[in-house]
Amino acid sequence: MLVMMKSHATKEEIEAVCRKIESLGYKAHPIPGITRTAIGITGNKGPLEPAAFESLPGVGDCVPVSKPYKLVGRELKEETTVVELGDGVQIGGRELAIIAGPCAVESRDQARSIARSVAAAGARLFRGGAYKPRTSPYSFQGLEEDGLKILAGIREDFGLKIVTEAIDVQSIELVEHYADVIQIGARNMQNFSLLKRAGRSKRPVLLKRGISATLDELLMAAEYILSEGNYNVILCERGIRTFADHTRNTLDLSVIPAVQRLSHLPIIVDPSHGTGRREKVLPLSRAAIAVGADGLIVEVHHRPEEALSDGNQSIQPPELEQLIQQIGQIAPILNRTL
Repeated sequence: MLVMMKSHATKEEIEAVCRKIESLGYKAHPIPGITRTAIGITGNKGPLEPAAFESLPGVGDCVPVSKPYKLVGRELKEETTVVELGDGVQIGGRELAIIAGPCAVESRDQARSIARSVAAAGARLFRGGAYKPRTSPYSFQGLEEDGLKILAGIREDFGLKIVTEAIDVQSIELVEHYADVIQIGARNMQNFSLLKRAGRSKRPVLLKRGISATLDELLMAAEYILSEGNYNVILCERGIRTFADHTRNTLDLSVIPAVQRLSHLPIIVDPSHGTGRREKVLPLSRAAIAVGADGLIVEVHHRPEEALSDGNQSIQPPELEQLIQQIGQIAPILNRTL
C-alpha cells in the first residue's frame, strides 16, 4: 500500500506517518515528488487496512499497489527520478548522460589517455572496470584496488564522475570509497545479497539487465535495492541473449518505453555490450536516444586492438566525438540537452 500525503503536508506530519508504519512492524519509504510525498510500505505479508493511516494529519489517500514491485513503480511516484551526482551532473533529468571509458582499467597511462579524450569530447562520466567478472578464469580479471585508485585520480584531475562495477559484497566497500556510482553488472543482477548491500549504500547504483532477464525481473532486482533504503537507482539495458548470431547480444530498445511506463527510475542503454561490434555502436546509440533513453554507457579505447577486454566493441576517441555530435542533433527533438 502507498500512503499519499497531501500537497501541503508538513515534514512533521510525514515523519509521524513513518513512525506509525514502523510501530506496526513495517518499513516506511518516503519518496518526495514534485507536488506531494508518497510513502511506500514494505514488510507486510498481506493487505493493510487503510483506516490505520487515513485519519492521520496530512494524509490524502491510501492506494493499494497492484504490482509486485512497490517502490520502483509509477504508482508510487509519477515523475521520473533524477539521480544527482554532484557538480551539476545528473541522470534522469533533461540533460542526457554520456558515460564513456574502457571496459577495463589496464594501466594508469591507458586510463588517463582515454579519460583525456572522454573529457575533451564533452562526456561528464567515466566508466572503467577495476573488477572484471569474465567468462574464462584465465582472462584478465582487473587491477582491483589499484584500478580504483587510478579511477579516483581521473576524477580529481579531469573532473569526471566515476562509474565502476562491484562484483561481490567484499568489493563494494572499496568501490563506495573510490567511485561515484556503483555498477551492478548483468551477471550479478540477481545476486540478491549484493543487491541488498548496494541498497544500504549512500552511492547511486547503476543496475544492468541480466543476460536473460525479463522486464519484471529487472524491476524486481531494482526493488531489492530500494527496499533497503537506496532510492538512487539507474537501470541499464545492455542486450539479452537470443537466437541471433549477427551481434553479441540483442539490444532490446523496446524495453525503454516499457520501463518508462511502469517505473519512475531512469534508464540508460549500453550499445557496446548490446551489439559487441564497434561498427554498430553509433547507429544503436542514435536509436537508443531517439526511443527515449536517459543516456548511454559506451566503451572507448585508444587502441582497441590491444585491449585486454572487449576490444571488438570499443569505439575510438574520434568516434566518441562523432557519437556525441550526432546525439546532440537528436536531443532537441525530444526536448533534451547534452
